[in-house]
Amino acid sequence: MNDTLILVPTYNNAGTLENVLQRCLEQGLPVLVVDDGSTDDTARLLKEMPGQAGHDGTDRPSLRVITHPVNQGKGRALKTGFQEALKLGYSYVITIDSDGQHFPEDIPTLLAQKGEKTLVVGSRSQMGADGGSSFANRFSNFWFRLYTGVNLPDTQTGFRLYPVKALPSLRILSARYEAELALLVFSAWKGLELKPVAVRVSYPEDRVSHFRPGADFFRISILNTVLLLISLVYGWPRTLLRRILGK
Repeated sequence: MNDTLILVPTYNNAGTLENVLQRCLEQGLPVLVVDDGSTDDTARLLKEMPGQAGHDGTDRPSLRVITHPVNQGKGRALKTGFQEALKLGYSYVITIDSDGQHFPEDIPTLLAQKGEKTLVVGSRSQMGADGGSSFANRFSNFWFRLYTGVNLPDTQTGFRLYPVKALPSLRILSARYEAELALLVFSAWKGLELKPVAVRVSYPEDRVSHFRPGADFFRISILNTVLLLISLVYGWPRTLLRRILGK
């Protein structure tokens, strides 16, 4: 699996990051952390993490760290990670959040569905999610289905396997939280298969979530307005043409 990299974007999640990284490294894949300008203990923790001088059986370090000098948003962190993965020659990137909600042990579940034009989406149960996050996900799911005709149970999850060489242009990525939704929409319009797989979820007591119900819901609403306009002139016609041509 030397073609696959685990990408962990992080911002002020020092309380859960070390555990997440240790469990990711146990999966036998190289890990890239993008520290998006953290102001807590993240920098010290990453400096002391074992594995940066070690190897995973190739000439690549098992743990790499890229640091943004200031916080730029999750979308920018993902873009930095994807660009680095392409630069290093990886074909697939597994993204996982650093707040401890995902189980790195579920990575083989995503890998089992890996394909050159398949974007695997780890679908969480919404049991135990706070009301704002649960509503935002249902809201996002509805609009995503309207834009693409694809029914996904969890369009807000950060646990995904991307075929990075087949993705749409990374220029579509906005800086913040809503970038992941846009990437799903444009991937569907490009013809990638979006395959949901059930994954476990946990909400640790020391979990720090950077989802802002008011601000992020507003940004998602603005994005939905823009995507609706684009879908009328680009997304739906392209999807229809692809179906007619059987591609």
